[in-house]
Amino acid sequence: MTTDRSWVPEPVEVPDTQAALAAVREVIDAGPFTDTWESLAAYEVPDWFRDAKFGIFMHWGAYSVPAFGNEWYPRRMYQQGTPEHAHHREVHGDHAEVGYKDFLPRFTMDAFDPAGMAQLFRRAGAQFVVPVAEHHDGFPMYDEPRTRWNATKVGPKRDVLGDVLGACDDQWIVRGASSHRAEHWFFFHPGRAFASDVRDDAEFADLYGPAMPQATGPTEAYLEDWLLRTVRIIDGYRPQVLWFDWWIEHPAFEPYRRMLAAYYYNRAAQWGRGVVVQYKWEAFRPGTAVLDVERGGMADVQERPWQNDTSVSRTSWGWIEGHEWKSPVDLVGELVDVVAKNGCLLLNIGPKPDGTIPPEEAALLEGLGAWLTLNGEAVYGTRPWRVPGEGPTAVPEGSFTDAASLPFTSADLRFTQREEVGQTSLYAMGMVRPEDGVVRIRSLGGASSLAVRDLGDVTLLGHAGALEVRRTDDALEVVLPSPLPAAVEAVPGFALKLVLPDPAAPAPRALLLPEGEGGG
Repeated sequence: MTTDRSWVPEPVEVPDTQAALAAVREVIDAGPFTDTWESLAAYEVPDWFRDAKFGIFMHWGAYSVPAFGNEWYPRRMYQQGTPEHAHHREVHGDHAEVGYKDFLPRFTMDAFDPAGMAQLFRRAGAQFVVPVAEHHDGFPMYDEPRTRWNATKVGPKRDVLGDVLGACDDQWIVRGASSHRAEHWFFFHPGRAFASDVRDDAEFADLYGPAMPQATGPTEAYLEDWLLRTVRIIDGYRPQVLWFDWWIEHPAFEPYRRMLAAYYYNRAAQWGRGVVVQYKWEAFRPGTAVLDVERGGMADVQERPWQNDTSVSRTSWGWIEGHEWKSPVDLVGELVDVVAKNGCLLLNIGPKPDGTIPPEEAALLEGLGAWLTLNGEAVYGTRPWRVPGEGPTAVPEGSFTDAASLPFTSADLRFTQREEVGQTSLYAMGMVRPEDGVVRIRSLGGASSLAVRDLGDVTLLGHAGALEVRRTDDALEVVLPSPLPAAVEAVPGFALKLVLPDPAAPAPRALLLPEGEGGG
C-alpha cells in the first residue's frame, strides 16, 4: 500500500454493550411506553410538528469529496461495471490502494460556518432541521464513542452535528437527526468481489463494516450496535425529529425498532418534549410514528400527519458536480401540495466538502424563504380543507415521482384553512399566476357542492387593498391587483385569504395584527 496513513485515528475502546443495553431496558421499563406495538399505538404526533410544515434535510459526508454520481458513490465505486467504478479508477487510482477511506481526510469542512448555515435555514423559513447523523458509509458526523471513524477524529475533527444543532437552537429551529446506519451492513459488500481495500486491507475492516450481502440479515451484534448508536444520538443531542432510512424495515430490526421507539418516547416524556419518529414503507405500524414518503406525495388528504422528503436537486442528495436543480416553482408546488394534504416537507441540501452550501442551493432556499415570508400565513399552523385543491395537474401518489417538473397551470390551486375565533380563514394558493389576472376558484362556484354560503373579506397576501370578487355558477372569480405589489411579483404564484364567518359566533377579535401594529 502506498497511500499516506498518518491521518488514521487510533483504535478506541468500545463501551460495554451489555451495560448499555441494560440502561436502555431500564428506561423502557420505566414507561410510559413499553416496546410493544399496542403500547406504541398510544403515541400522538405533537402539535408543533403538525404546525411546522417545513424542515431542512442535510446530506453531508465524505461522499461529497469525489462529487460524482450521488451519495451512493461509496458503494458503487466498488461495483464493477458502474460509471462510479470506472471514474474512481481513472481519477483516483486502483481500488486496492486508494479506497473510500482516502476521502475521509480530504473531507475537511474547513469553511464550515454553523451560525451562518442556521441563519440561512431561518431565512428559508425552516421550522426544524434534520442533518444526517450517519449515512450508509458508516462515518458518523457526531461524537460516536463506538467507533474511531467519526467526524470528531477524522476529517473535520469536530462535532459538526452538535455544532449545527447548537446554532439552530439560537435561531429557534427544532433539532432533528437522521440515521442511515442500518444499510451499512451491506453497503461495502461489492468491494469483496475483487482486489480492493475493502477485501484485503484489514486495518480498515472496522470502517467498512460487515460488508455482507444484502440478502443476509444482520446479526444480533450488529443490531445491538445500531440500537446503541441511535440511543447515543437521542441522549447526546436530544433531537425532536428522528428520521430513518428504508432498511430498518428488514424483519431482523423489528424488535429493535420497538425498543428504540419506546426508549425515545420515554426519554421525550422525561424532557417534556413532543418528538417524531419518521419511517418509510411499513417499518412502523400506522399511528406509532410518522410515515415519510421519499421524493413523492399523496393523492388526497391523509388522516394522519405525514412527510415528503425530497431535495433541491433531482440527481443527488449529496454534493456532486453537475446537479440538475429544481426550479422555485417546483419547490413551492411541492410545499403547498404536501401541506394541503396534511403533510410536512423536508427539503434536502448537500454541502460541499469544505462545509459550504453551494450557491445554487442557497439561492433556492432564499427564494423559498421569500415566498414563505409573504405567504407563510397560508402554510404554518394550518390544517387541510375539505378538499386539498383543484386543477388539471395531479401529483402522483407514492415514492420517487419527482423525476420531472409537474406542469402546473394557473388553474392549479391548493387549499388550507385556519380555525379562528368566530371565523375560518380559507387559503387558496397557486403556483402560476393567471395571464388575465383573474383567479377562478371552481370549488367555490355557485353550483359547487363545496360552495360556502357566507363569504367575508377576500384578500391577496402581500397586498393591503380590496379585491374585485364575483361569483358565477362555475367559479368564484378574484381579480388580482394590477400592477402586483413588488413582493408578490418577486416570488412564484400567489396566496389568497378568504374569510368564512360563523354567523352564530360572536364578532371575531383580530389575532393577526397588521405589520407594525400592536398593543401596549
